[in-house]
Amino acid sequence: MRAIDIYTDGACSGNPGPGGWGAVLKSGPHEKEIWGGEPQTTNNRMEILAVIRALEQLKRKGMTVKVHTDSQYVQKGISEWIHGWKTRGWVTSGKTPVKNADLWRALDEIAAHHTVEWRWIKGHAGHPDNERADALARRGIEAARLARPEP
Repeated sequence: MRAIDIYTDGACSGNPGPGGWGAVLKSGPHEKEIWGGEPQTTNNRMEILAVIRALEQLKRKGMTVKVHTDSQYVQKGISEWIHGWKTRGWVTSGKTPVKNADLWRALDEIAAHHTVEWRWIKGHAGHPDNERADALARRGIEAARLARPEP
């Protein structure tokens, strides 16, 4: 079975501020683009949410997936730091609550249904699919701005 490649990105206009997330899913000749946004959020939340929303697109469990992210926060968080957070009851090594624990738990749960390889790629370095994910995240910001009522 062919691996599915997922390229994700999150962005914010202000941090916090209106935010967006985007993902490109690729399997052989098949591609899918998804995006969304929130009127008041952070860049890190959008980075995590991009991966969650992308994994939610997979129709079957047990898929082999390569997630490409330009966020070291996501890559290290899910592949390294999360083990200690879970052991300590969602508290950091510095004894403070884990930020975005709700999203980390959701990502951990959905990723457990698949075999996932977490790959960090340099952002804004001309990688075509990372640039596509970035453009989708920016589209999400614009959607979030349009959905937000004026003050």
